[in-house]
Amino acid sequence: MAGRGCGGGCGPGRANEDNARFLLLGALLALYLLGGAAVFSALERPHERQARQRWEERLAGFGRRHNLSRDALRGFLRHFEEAAAAGVRVDGARPRWDFPGAFYFVGTVVSTIDVSPLHG
Repeated sequence: MAGRGCGGGCGPGRANEDNARFLLLGALLALYLLGGAAVFSALERPHERQARQRWEERLAGFGRRHNLSRDALRGFLRHFEEAAAAGVRVDGARPRWDFPGAFYFVGTVVSTIDVSPLHG
């Protein structure tokens, strides 16, 4: 089996040209990412600051109304976040991992498995 012919297109110059294109593509991608980050940061950061300020005001008001220290309230909220992350629901809704919930999860996992290599 013979290899592919160069036709005058491969040699030391060809590799350098490919490397330069790769580096240019990498630089353009980095510039695109930096620009996107700057745009999203400029658009979203003020809203995040406002939401944080509203949260701090609500937290302070709740603490004053119920005579709770800020540390005690933050500790309670930290426990709440841990419970929510573990799947505990405080609203009395059905458990997340009952049979229908587990069946839905398994169906979602199975439906996202790519079996195309098995048919080739």
